[in-house]
Amino acid sequence: MTLSVRGATIGDAEAIAAIYAHHVLHGTATYEVVPPTDDETVEKILTVTGRSWPFLVACDGSELVGYAYATQFRDRPAYAYACENSIYVAHDRRGRGIGKLLLKALLEAADAYGFRQMVAVIGGGEPASVALHGSCGFEHAGRLTGMGWKAGRWLDTVYMQIALGSGISTAPIAPGKD
Repeated sequence: MTLSVRGATIGDAEAIAAIYAHHVLHGTATYEVVPPTDDETVEKILTVTGRSWPFLVACDGSELVGYAYATQFRDRPAYAYACENSIYVAHDRRGRGIGKLLLKALLEAADAYGFRQMVAVIGGGEPASVALHGSCGFEHAGRLTGMGWKAGRWLDTVYMQIALGSGISTAPIAPGKD
């Protein structure tokens, strides 16, 4: 396995949509129940990259095997320095270090953008995702019980958080300029 990470392009939309569709239909990490279309995935890529936020893909040779992106945590201006991550790995490639490779690259890219905090909102409290984020320095920030109903059961949402750059020790510079 020869893994590399690069920025996502709209040409990656079909592969990204296929990876996500499996998680939507067979997992509890996302609370979506209908997979986005390829066109909706193109829009997502354009929205994220259009804001200069990081959207990364992991490839094994020419095969796209995972993706990760960061978006502003909430849309209000005071949240401009806080981001939320999303990471998904092809279902048949989990457990091979792809998620960790993507998360480490995403942390660097989000820091370079100027985000000062990254939050992981882990649907279903997925143990593998909690372990992944913990291994990269995220700390538990909270648990919301029974926030989603999917797969015939109530699901908790776990929040984890990590400081980026100088975190809250200094005033921020405009995002994208830090």
